[in-house]
Parts: sequence; C-alpha cells; structure tokens
Amino acid sequence: MALLWCPSTQTSKAYSRAVNVPTFVRKLMNITGMSEQWITARIKQKGDCKCIPWRHLRDLILAHSDIKKKVDVFALSIYGLVVFPNALGYVEKAVSDLFDKLDKGVTPVPVILVETFRSLSASRKVGEGRFIGCAAFAIMVEKVSCKVFSKNYSPLEELVTTLRRDDLSEEKWIAILQNLQVEDVEWRAPWIIPDEILYRCGEFDWVPLLGIWGAVGYAPLLVARQYRSRQFIPATHGLA
Repeated sequence: MALLWCPSTQTSKAYSRAVNVPTFVRKLMNITGMSEQWITARIKQKGDCKCIPWRHLRDLILAHSDIKKKVDVFALSIYGLVVFPNALGYVEKAVSDLFDKLDKGVTPVPVILVETFRSLSASRKVGEGRFIGCAAFAIMVEKVSCKVFSKNYSPLEELVTTLRRDDLSEEKWIAILQNLQVEDVEWRAPWIIPDEILYRCGEFDWVPLLGIWGAVGYAPLLVARQYRSRQFIPATHGLA
C-alpha cells in the first residue's frame, strides 16, 4: 500500500476533467510523430476497446529517426504491456490517455495503486484467475543509498546498474517473498522526505481514487503508521 502526497498548491485539484481531450488517433500521433493515415491503419478493435498492436510499436522503435519519439514510444509500450497489461500484445486507448498526461505533471502512482488493488480484489473474489499488473514492482532491496532530491539522481538508474544475482529461480523468489517478516520490509522510500500527505476527503476517511478502468476506496490513515509517521490509533468509524 502507498501513502499519497498532495502538494498544498493542489489541494482543490485532486480530481479534474480536461476539456477538448484529443482522440486516440491524435494522441498516438503526438506520441509517435507519425501521420494520421499511419496510425489509423494500425488501430485494432479488441472487445470494447481500441488498441494498437505491440509489433507496430516495436518496429517503430527500431526504425524511428527521432530519438525522443523513439523513447516515448518505448515508454508507452512499457506502460501498456508491463504496468497496465490487459489485452496481450496490445496497448489500449486507456493507457494512452494516461501516458498523454504524464508530461503535464500528472503522477501515475494513484492509478497504478488503483489498478493493482482492483486486479488483486477481482482475483480474490472469484478464487481463481491471475493478477493483471507488474509483479516486479514488489522488489526487495537490501541496501539503498539515495541522494535526497538531487536533480542528477535517479533511483531507477541506480537500480538498473546494480548487479543482480541470476542464480535464484522463480521458486526461490516465491519462497523468499512468502516468508518475509515485518522487519524485512521498508515501507517508505528512503529518498522521500515526509511532507504533506493526502489522508482525508472532506469529512470522510475514505479517499476515492480513480484508475484507468475503475475506482477504489482508499483509507490512508490505516497505513500511515507503516511510513514512520507519528504513532496513533487510526480512525476506524465509517471505514467498514
């Protein structure tokens, strides 16, 4: 679970709806730099959703002359195939809607949180099926050295360059994660300085969070103590 940070300058803008939203075709044109004809010819219909096949994005990544567009297409593919997978081998319109907002300062963290909860909840209710999401987000890190708020530091870049053991099988990792103890888990990112957090919605302790395919009710006060905040008994009235 995650504790949400809400800048004081945006307390009244937790949820907003943009006007004059570009179409799926227009968004893909902006992201890829390709023509409307090129995009339209490659869009497919999967059930109720419009998608673009990964194979076309892969070919574009390999052949694109614009480095920035190449990186943007690669990032979109990661969001559609790894972070928010739904139709195997396709990137859905809903993913492009979120990706198009990232360069406008919109954080994907609440959306990732929502879709993770929704997928886990759906699997638990039916008692079968599989988790739809990126299981690799659950990474166990032994030691992390971080430069707090350094403009030249990236936790992801450090993670990529860190040597990893390749002698651990999938079964071994499953056993490790299943036997984790409370003291083995770091609940707060070491590079984040505690600041203002979003913990209520008006008079309600539930905070409604919107994903790209649905929404969940989130109670931050129930997890605040896991983040080394002031120890207190969280409110439980009205949470059930």
